[in-house]
Amino acid sequence: MIIAVDIGTSLTKAASFDEHGTILAEASEQSRLVHYPDGRVEQDLDDVVSTVATVVRDVNARTAQRPRAVALTGQGDGLWLRDADGRPVRPPISWMDGRAAGIVEQWQGTGISRRVYERTGNGLFPGAQAPLLAYLRDTEPESLDKAVVAGYCVDSVLHVLTGEISVDASDASVPFLNAGARSYDQEALAACGLTDHQRLLPKPAQPRQLFQLNAAGAELLDLPTGLPVTAGPFDLPACAIGGGIQQPGDGLLTVGTTLACQVLTDVTETREHAEPSGMWLCTPDEDRLLHGMPAMVGTASLDWILDLFGLTSADLGALLDESPPGAHNVSALPFLAPGGERAPFVDPRASGQLSGVRLGTTRSDVVRAVCESVAYAARHCFDAAGLEGRLVACGGGTRSQPWAQVFADILGRTLHIPDDPGMGARGAAITAARALGDSVDIREWTGVNRRVTPNPQVRDHYDAGYRRYRDTLEASRELWRNTAGG
Repeated sequence: MIIAVDIGTSLTKAASFDEHGTILAEASEQSRLVHYPDGRVEQDLDDVVSTVATVVRDVNARTAQRPRAVALTGQGDGLWLRDADGRPVRPPISWMDGRAAGIVEQWQGTGISRRVYERTGNGLFPGAQAPLLAYLRDTEPESLDKAVVAGYCVDSVLHVLTGEISVDASDASVPFLNAGARSYDQEALAACGLTDHQRLLPKPAQPRQLFQLNAAGAELLDLPTGLPVTAGPFDLPACAIGGGIQQPGDGLLTVGTTLACQVLTDVTETREHAEPSGMWLCTPDEDRLLHGMPAMVGTASLDWILDLFGLTSADLGALLDESPPGAHNVSALPFLAPGGERAPFVDPRASGQLSGVRLGTTRSDVVRAVCESVAYAARHCFDAAGLEGRLVACGGGTRSQPWAQVFADILGRTLHIPDDPGMGARGAAITAARALGDSVDIREWTGVNRRVTPNPQVRDHYDAGYRRYRDTLEASRELWRNTAGG
C-alpha cells in the first residue's frame, strides 16, 4: 500500500493504493487560503501540514495496513520562504497572488520576460517565484535575509516531515531551470536581478528520489520513522502521469481551479511560440518534458457566475441544456483571477467580460457563455502547447457531462475521462511505486471510464466562435495596454 497526498490550493486529498492501482481509502481536508483586497493571496504552512497529517492518519486508520511509502504532490509556483528548520519566515505566498503584477509589467516592457523565456522556455507571471522574489527584495528584504530556502508547497511539507531541504525538478522548472540540463540558468537569474539570491534555491532532487520520515514527521503522521517518502512531481505533471500520458503529442486537460493544458514532448522539441508564456516542466523521465499552459481561468470563473445568480454546480446541467451552442450570441472572456492571466499569454491586467447581453438574455445564456469561454481558452492553450495526439481530461469541471461536451465540441477532440478524479494523487503513487523499484502497469493503473466525442454538427459553429473569441481577446488586450499606459 502507498498513501498519496495531493496538497491542493484549498483542499488536501489523500488516497491509499494497492499494487494494482486500486484505491483502498480516501480522505480530504480543507485548508485556509487568505485573500486580501489588494490582490495578495497567502497560506499558513502549519495549517497545510495539519491537513496533510489529518488525511494521512484518516486513510491509514481506515486501511489498517502499514504503508510502504508516502507520496507527496501538490500545488506549484508561489513562494514559500523557510529557515533551516523548515519554519516559515513569512506567510507562504500563493501562485494566485497579484502583488508582483507591476514588476511583471515592467519586465515585459524592458524585455526581461523575453530574455528569461528564451533561456528557460518559461513565461513570467505575478504568482511565479521570480517576480515574487524581486518584489520582496525591494519591499521586504528582511524576509529574504532570514530565509535559507525559497521553495514551494510540496518541498515545504517534505522539509517538515523529513528535515530535508530539496525541490523536485518539476517545481524548480519555473522559472529559472534549464529543463533539458536540469540546472539553474545563470543568465535568467541575472536578467531578473536575483543572482545574489541563488543561495535560496535548493539543488533539484534526482528523479524519483526517496526520502525518509524523521521522528517529528513520523509523529505527525502516526507512521514509522524511516518510512520512504517521495516529493513530486507537483500536481500538473503528477496529473499527467496519473492520466497515463505517455506518448509525445498526447495531452491532458485539467478543468479545476486552474485550467491546466499540458502536452508531453521530447526534450529537443522547439520552445518557440507567439509570446513568452506557459512553462516547460521536467518529468521523472529525463528524456520527456511537459509543455504546460496552466491558465488562471477555470472552475472559479464558473463558480463566480453561478454564485452571482444564487445557483450551484448542481444546476449546471439544466442551465446548459436550456441555452444552445453560442448562448444566443452572448459571449464572455473568463479572466477573473487577481493576478490576471499567465497562459497562453501573460497579462496582469487581464479581466473578465460579457458581451451581447440584452433584455431577453437569460441566466442560462450567461452561464453557457462563460462555460464556452473557458473551453475557448483551453483551445487557445492547446494551440500554443502543440497538442497532436490523444487527449485525457480530468478535474471537477469534467464531472458535468454537458460541460465536458462543450469542451469536446470546441476542442474538436474526443475526451478520454478516467473514473478517478484524484489524478494528482494517482500520479504521485505511480512515481513512488517506481521509486521503490516496482514494475507499474500503466494501463492497469490509468484506465478510462468514459469518452466524450465531439458533435460534428456544431464544429463550424464553434470554429467561428473561436475566431471571434480570439479577435475579442486581442481587442481587449489592446484596451488593457492602453489603460496601463493611461
